[in-house]
Amino acid sequence: MTKNLLKFLVLALCISCNTENKNAEKPVEIDQATLAKHIERLASDAFLGRKPFTEGEVKTVNYLKDEFEKLGLSPGNGDSYFQEVPLVEIDGSPSEKMVISGKDGSFDLKVLSDFVATTSQVETEIGLDRSELVFAGYGIVAPEYGWNDYEGIDWKGKTAVVLVNDPGFQSGDSTLFKGNAMTYYGRWTYKYEEAARQGADGLIIIHDTEPASYGWNVVESGWSGAKLIIESDLPLLKVESWVNQESAQKIFDASIMKGEDYKVLARSKGFEPIPLGLDVSVSIQNKIKKDVSKNVIALIPGTEKKDEVIIYSAHWDHLGVGKPIDGDSIYNGAIDNASGTAGLLAIAEAFKKNGPTKRSVAFIAVTAEEQGLLGSAYYAENPVFDPKKTVANINMDALGSPGKMKDLTITGYGQSEMDQYAEEAARKQGRYIIPDPHAEKGYFFRSDHFNFAKIGIPALYASGSYEAFDQSRESIKATLDDYNTHKYHQPSDEYDPETTELSGVSFDLQLFFEVGRKLANETYFPKWYEGSEFKAARE
Repeated sequence: MTKNLLKFLVLALCISCNTENKNAEKPVEIDQATLAKHIERLASDAFLGRKPFTEGEVKTVNYLKDEFEKLGLSPGNGDSYFQEVPLVEIDGSPSEKMVISGKDGSFDLKVLSDFVATTSQVETEIGLDRSELVFAGYGIVAPEYGWNDYEGIDWKGKTAVVLVNDPGFQSGDSTLFKGNAMTYYGRWTYKYEEAARQGADGLIIIHDTEPASYGWNVVESGWSGAKLIIESDLPLLKVESWVNQESAQKIFDASIMKGEDYKVLARSKGFEPIPLGLDVSVSIQNKIKKDVSKNVIALIPGTEKKDEVIIYSAHWDHLGVGKPIDGDSIYNGAIDNASGTAGLLAIAEAFKKNGPTKRSVAFIAVTAEEQGLLGSAYYAENPVFDPKKTVANINMDALGSPGKMKDLTITGYGQSEMDQYAEEAARKQGRYIIPDPHAEKGYFFRSDHFNFAKIGIPALYASGSYEAFDQSRESIKATLDDYNTHKYHQPSDEYDPETTELSGVSFDLQLFFEVGRKLANETYFPKWYEGSEFKAARE
């Protein structure tokens, strides 16, 4: 009798557990109407392209604050929804020409069509005056790979000329750096930082569409006009520049390297920098403005472990008002990144509808991502929530899944146990996981999760991008290629209620919600895998 009663109690308990698990795992639908409403509003002309330090910023951050308040979220930064981010705006006007001179004469490159030039030094006038040009390969110093492109040269007064990406790209050698997958050494931000550390006056990056993963039009729009920086005591270049492929070839043809394949030389182990027998002159006139931008932070406090936090992030900013294209000068940024910002609000709404969690859940809309991940970089240096007790980051940037997707493509796959959380959630949706098939483009270093990772917080950055449930792979590829070619960082990235497909975006957001909900109701902290460059920061 006692044994039967015990069996009954165990059976009842199991049934109860299964029922609770079923309820807990019941998928939550993300409201597409909520998503559409916020994307349409944030990407409207009224928000002027959401550039920091403009009327567009004021409208954007106040809109987000008001919407978080309406949902019943608490201020995330003490009693404020804002974290102030002090920035400097440098509105630079480069000279019309960059002059390249040598013993056989000189030639000019034209601003925008041939080169762009900016500075991060807070000076009203700055430039290069007959600065010696030296080819520095990929501009990389990486002791762990036995690589130093700057070795043996006193760089004072000189300007380095370097390639974009890193030596592993299309090398056919998986042991060279990380093979075709870009490392941080391949990012333009690193290249400017390293050249400054070496004591150079300037750096010219040679643009190449395939290894850069974007066309010259993106360089032209992104590196002209006003730019924002975080003021720093770190060494800075006088001039940060890009030239296009044709202009680079002109430079090499006029140099002592004429006839040599500079790309092959740069990939050679043991490469040493090569003085080109040329110099460069260019000047920049700057208007300086110091001001404060804002990260927007909202919080749903946990019921048991309030100090342990899951962070959802997205950048609210875009490029503002810029060069007119087909008569339109407002860079609305509907996909990039009104979509992710709207996703923050939609997921916050889902959390509020589905009850409290044991851990706290924070929503951070960061500023100045388009200026070099500045809002998240400032947060990483001045965290509101203790990084050691920040469980994970789920970042949303340019959510453009063109329909419900079978795949979930994880950028940075293999870095942390966040892969396992995503895989479990994807399986419940009938989906499968794939690593980013374009790791050579360095997307892991190109959005705000990177700054959370740098301080040791495991991050998930993913979306459906390859195979749909009801469309061909060719159709999906064509849609994504069209966006990258014709809309990315262009005024044409607009919201059209008649043609914008949000079922795939809401499907992805549902997965992000489920991952966050699981993390918010357990005690485990996801770990970085062995071999991840971010593991040491966590430990």
